[in-house]
Amino acid sequence: MKLADHLKPGGKGVMATAGADGAVNTAIYALPHRTEENTVAWGMTERRTCRNIRENPNASYLYIAPGNRYEGVRLTLKLKEIRDSGELLDTIRERTRESSGEGAADALKYVAFFDVVEERPLV
Repeated sequence: MKLADHLKPGGKGVMATAGADGAVNTAIYALPHRTEENTVAWGMTERRTCRNIRENPNASYLYIAPGNRYEGVRLTLKLKEIRDSGELLDTIRERTRESSGEGAADALKYVAFFDVVEERPLV
């Protein structure tokens, strides 16, 4: 199965990161934007998740597909780069503005790109 087959709109996603000190953080994240076959990206605010990936480029993303089944995917990620401008960041801000309002869109400062290191089933 391809990654896109697991990432059906309407589900719930959680990203887990850890800082240099090993302290773990989890946060709710939307579906990623696929930029290449094995590269995904998310818009980020200047909060704990972004600080953590700057200190430790390893992250994990768990996505639960919509419905009453245990369908979804677990992704092991490695930070590729962080950008503070560009077309994708503009697109993410606009979509966020439409779904969550001006304040949420203005809070997005970066787009973080990750290589998908490993893809595993949810269960």
